Amino acid sequence: MTKLRILIVDDEVLARERMRMFLSRDQSVEIVGECADGLEAPIVIRREHPDIVFLDVQMPGASGFEVLNQLPHDHRPQIVFVTAHDSFAVEAFEAQAVDYLLKPFDEERLHQSLNRAIEQIKLRRAGELGRRLDNLLSSPNVRASDRLAVRTDSRIVFVSPIEIVWVEAANNYCVLHLLDARRLIMRDTLSSVEQRLDSDHFARINRSALVRIDQVKELQLVTHGDYVAILKNGTRLPLSRKLRGHLEKFLPDGA
Repeated sequence: MTKLRILIVDDEVLARERMRMFLSRDQSVEIVGECADGLEAPIVIRREHPDIVFLDVQMPGASGFEVLNQLPHDHRPQIVFVTAHDSFAVEAFEAQAVDYLLKPFDEERLHQSLNRAIEQIKLRRAGELGRRLDNLLSSPNVRASDRLAVRTDSRIVFVSPIEIVWVEAANNYCVLHLLDARRLIMRDTLSSVEQRLDSDHFARINRSALVRIDQVKELQLVTHGDYVAILKNGTRLPLSRKLRGHLEKFLPDGA
């Protein structure tokens, strides 16, 4: 697992040494640098791209808040402000710092701050993954035989088209009915899913149902020329007259 990168910014040598000693005992992180003033800090942050910065509030050259203001908001590391004065607490949290570490601190308190920063990183990465997935699913370049990525709770399930029996529309969602009897709900429209599945293997048979053609066991005539598609798993789905041509290969001549 890649270690999280940490930068220590503090003008006090002893404070940096104390923090470095505590953090060095955690195998999940690595210290990528130290800065002694607010002028050097933004330069090192841009160069090293730390995940977490322990940032002193009062320093020569520029305060911790001034350092933070020089960083692009969308690409800021997680910030833990460190100071000997509690009067900056409100300003620190208004700046969306993940924590406010008051000197002198012990190892347990430092690791509380570290764990809060790590949790924020996990949440951010999960959100970024979700956004990338949404962009992927909405991309017009996604090929028709690619696996479908379905988010369910805290998991992402990849489904091959060959696993799908039929797809059911449910407002702006779809329910994938699979060969192993599982049902997965994905946040997408039936029309969008239809575009991503191979038309040689899937057919839209009514407004709310898309079926895999080789899962159609029979077409049963009901009344007034209407048909019901019966799938191999026993599911019965009405066949729309408007869309019956999609399954015309199954119908006898003149039907």
